[in-house]
Amino acid sequence: MSINSEYSRPIPSWRFWVPLLFQTALIITVPTQAIYTTVTGKTVILQTAPVDPYELLRGYSQTLRYDISNQDNLRNLPGWQKLPKQQPNGNKVTFIKPGTRFYLILEAPDSSNSTQLPIPWKPVGLSAKLPFRLPANQIPLKGVANYGSIEYGLETYYMPEDQREQINEELNSARQENSNLPISPPPIVMEIKVDAQGNALPIGIWALVSKDSKQQIRKYRF
Repeated sequence: MSINSEYSRPIPSWRFWVPLLFQTALIITVPTQAIYTTVTGKTVILQTAPVDPYELLRGYSQTLRYDISNQDNLRNLPGWQKLPKQQPNGNKVTFIKPGTRFYLILEAPDSSNSTQLPIPWKPVGLSAKLPFRLPANQIPLKGVANYGSIEYGLETYYMPEDQREQINEELNSARQENSNLPISPPPIVMEIKVDAQGNALPIGIWALVSKDSKQQIRKYRF
């Protein structure tokens, strides 16, 4: 058989269809997962980390950190000792080994106060595997360890420019009126949806703002 005849063979159609179907599946999976989490997930509130809350909403993308992002805040939880650890050079304190995937168990607050910011859920345990049969007031949140911190896929998000400017203006007004008062924790909490598998999706933020010289609680949806 000649070389020319080998090159003249038609390429099997499956070589085109298989990559195409794979790419299509990837495109469909992402929005499907987001819809599933939104529809079936529980509403959970997270406390933002104690940094300057008035500089959170700058730039085209926003980055948030939470109390549960700091590994130091999780050390005393049940399950901490069972996760793989790494001791950084020159540091006596151990951290969860970077790249470790696990679940943080969050518990709903006992009550809510409609006149204040929503009360954040509190961490009550850690698990290397997806926990089952949790009480109705608990939910697992999937996380991955970084160097000294934890990421939950909720750190970076995007907000329309007009909405971002509105929030910044109202937050700055609140800061000016309370410039002599310490702010801890920050007057911003994140509302998310978490499904039974620990996947999370940001829904919006609640903030204590000032408008027309009056403080009020506002919710901004993404």
